Amino acid sequence: MRFLPYPSATIPNIIVDGARNGHTVLTLSHWPKSGSPKELQGDTSTAIVFNYLDAPDHHVEVEAVSNNHFDEDGLVGIFALLQPSFADRHRDLLLDVAQAGDFGVFERRQAARIAFALSAHADPDSSPLPAELFTRPYPVMAGELYIQLLDVLPKLIANVEDYRGLWESEDATLAASEELINQGLVTIEEQHDLDLAIVRLPEDLTRCHPFALHNRTTCSRLLLLQGRRVELQYRYESWVQLASRKPAPRVDLSQLASELNRDETTEGRWVFDGVEQITPRLHIEGSAHTSAPLDAIVKRVEHHLRTGQPAWDPYD
Repeated sequence: MRFLPYPSATIPNIIVDGARNGHTVLTLSHWPKSGSPKELQGDTSTAIVFNYLDAPDHHVEVEAVSNNHFDEDGLVGIFALLQPSFADRHRDLLLDVAQAGDFGVFERRQAARIAFALSAHADPDSSPLPAELFTRPYPVMAGELYIQLLDVLPKLIANVEDYRGLWESEDATLAASEELINQGLVTIEEQHDLDLAIVRLPEDLTRCHPFALHNRTTCSRLLLLQGRRVELQYRYESWVQLASRKPAPRVDLSQLASELNRDETTEGRWVFDGVEQITPRLHIEGSAHTSAPLDAIVKRVEHHLRTGQPAWDPYD
């Protein structure tokens, strides 16, 4: 089996982590409506690939594997399919890298650092790959990233220290954010009945690393309060099909945005990105601050999450 960029996947293929095309025989993906066999379900697409490798009855005879977008979970899953013996020896680490890349959660610091290094390769501002790669149409660029990083991944597994320059800045931000949580300067209040975590951040904090927050709470809804800045985030876990648990279905918060706008006296405008987006936010545009009392906003968010009808359910 070999990897083919998505535009070139015009022979019978397996798609890992993305959307099938007209030549796809089998999809191994946690995406909604992916058509992946229920018997192979896993939280990440990489987990689904390992379940496939463990289930000979589901094996198909194809020559190619592909994906329509590039990310760490897709890369690790494709790598496992192409190099099953090597991947099996490093199964736990690879599964950890996949969940770090997709969900911002990890068990091993090595996995987080590998995910940071892979992400840096895919970022035109930090990538050691030729700058010309990032000027190509996205499908071509994504395919080239897979070709390049399928070779880099085993080197990262062998010695992530060799790539320190690509991960040390993110790792330092993560460590600093973890320390703020440990000191109680960043607090996380969980309301499990709403699948909601209310996160209070110091007003002068430039950035709290999402890995630090995601590793401390399983809640799929994060309400971030920083001074007079307010933002609600739906985590990626509520967009895909998880096997280990079911996050609360997403509620459309467009009506809440309209209600908040009626009371807003700043130049900002509340907007909700939409439940179908991968990681949508309820936030204020045009101004970094809200004029509304924070306690009132929190109560409105809680009310809408409690009473709103599910508007996105990947398990439908």
